[in-house]
Amino acid sequence: MVSIPKFSDLPLNKGDPHHSAWGLYGKNDGLGTLNRLTDETVLAAAKNEIQTGTRISLNWPLDAQGEIPFFGRDAFHKQVFHKGDRTVNDDTWTFNTQSSSQWDGLRHFAYQKEKLFYNGVTMEDIHADNSVVNGIHAWAEKGIVGRGILLDFHTWRLVNGIDYEPFKTGSIPLKYLKATAEAQGTEIKFGDILIIRSGYLAAHNSMTTSEIQSYAKVNPPNLSGVEQSEEMLQWIWENFSAVAGDQPSFECYPSQLSWSLHEVLLAGWGCPIGELFDLEKLAEQCKKLNRWSFFVTSEVCNVPGGVASPPNILAIF
Repeated sequence: MVSIPKFSDLPLNKGDPHHSAWGLYGKNDGLGTLNRLTDETVLAAAKNEIQTGTRISLNWPLDAQGEIPFFGRDAFHKQVFHKGDRTVNDDTWTFNTQSSSQWDGLRHFAYQKEKLFYNGVTMEDIHADNSVVNGIHAWAEKGIVGRGILLDFHTWRLVNGIDYEPFKTGSIPLKYLKATAEAQGTEIKFGDILIIRSGYLAAHNSMTTSEIQSYAKVNPPNLSGVEQSEEMLQWIWENFSAVAGDQPSFECYPSQLSWSLHEVLLAGWGCPIGELFDLEKLAEQCKKLNRWSFFVTSEVCNVPGGVASPPNILAIF
């Protein structure tokens, strides 16, 4: 197992932003917590988790948000065109990499007060000519691959009569996530890829287009997600290599504190954040098998200096 500093030892360097672990893997590191996914960890996950060969996509369609994605992002557009005089077609896609299922990369979100990205990278560093520092391409070399676990909070909270409104600012407490894991009988292993089903897409799928558009026009939007707390940070730090969910923001938005999880996870630790993952079929398969762990393979787009990427992700049982 990869050895990591205690949560109480963060930040690692005096004067660095709160909870940061800059320099843990070297000043030029671009992998962050993905360094926890060693060859040995991935091999063990493959041996233990792949039992039937069943594959489930977690990718929401690129055009799923229609013409008005949340956060004012550009919509997906596709142009199919006849290629010359032959019976051949090409197509061109244009889209914001965060308008559907996505991994947030290390160029996306900085510590807002300090204006610093992972390992102290500045906005000027990122926008310098030919700069690729902290780019998403670093994750493309080996992918985001390992043991995944689904915490199906949505199903757990329905069974337990707990109210939850995805389209209002609110938090999923850590105690509820731990209770979900316990109810499922899901063991958490170091280096796991954490995936949380909040129920956002289940709610989204039941709404009319006009209802969705009315919410999307609110900027900034009001969204529920995991709570911002020291306890949540410690739990993630001590267990996971990446985190993801079905919500647009993963965490409660706007933040209820003076800081956000995005700051610490992305800028502090280099921890990938997945958002808008389609977890409906995954939840069905997990319930069918009574098993909420699986093998994850995700290959981000190899774009030097990219900010984010569609996940191109499969869960394999």
